[in-house]
Amino acid sequence: MPGKKITEQQIRIYMKSKKEGKSQKIAAAQIGFCERSARNVEKRGFQIAKAPHNWRTRKDPFESVWETEIVPLLDKSPHLQARTILEKLQQENPDQYLDPLLRTLQRRVRKWRAVSGPEKEIIFRQNYPPGWQGMSDFSNANSLGITIQGAPFEHLLYHYRLVYSKWEFVSVILGGESFTALAEGLQNALWLSNGVPQTHRTDSLSAAYKNCSDKKKEDFTQDYIALGSVKKLFTRLQLGSEV
Repeated sequence: MPGKKITEQQIRIYMKSKKEGKSQKIAAAQIGFCERSARNVEKRGFQIAKAPHNWRTRKDPFESVWETEIVPLLDKSPHLQARTILEKLQQENPDQYLDPLLRTLQRRVRKWRAVSGPEKEIIFRQNYPPGWQGMSDFSNANSLGITIQGAPFEHLLYHYRLVYSKWEFVSVILGGESFTALAEGLQNALWLSNGVPQTHRTDSLSAAYKNCSDKKKEDFTQDYIALGSVKKLFTRLQLGSEV
């Protein structure tokens, strides 16, 4: 039947019917496949697929030294090459571990690394296209110990950075992380960069967010939403230019 795989049992029954003198058409009909399938079976010479080969054909040449010598070397230096291990075995056991055994040792070392080797570092690369994102943040600069005429100069730094080009802007802020400081710093940064990124990212600034009873849900402040509208206007004034 089309779409179904012919089983070994079907082939055996077909072969038996043919030996009993039945025609190809009748033998095929009895077993449930078409004449074309019967011709393909005969073309293969009635060969039944062999079971997959999953056993060793010869003794492992490294069986006597694998656990006692090779594994300790790999535990100490997981990235040690099979060639280096084989050369060490050849020095210690002349005429016993010949060069043709290298591929066998390489396979065993690969298997050891997959099962018992060190974990591989997982990297999720982040790609930022030009003009896609700018970032704003505030930093407390009081720890720098800056003084003016002997008096401590308490201030913050507003820091703006374009993610792709790494272009930066910094301004001194007298006071806290207010909306005014955020708006003025961002506006000056956009004018100096001569462009507006598609997105703007900040941390959970009180100037940008208002806290709700449900911590899983945060709403933007109306001032921050309005700032986004000003940013769009700035984009139009700059003819959509991007850094």
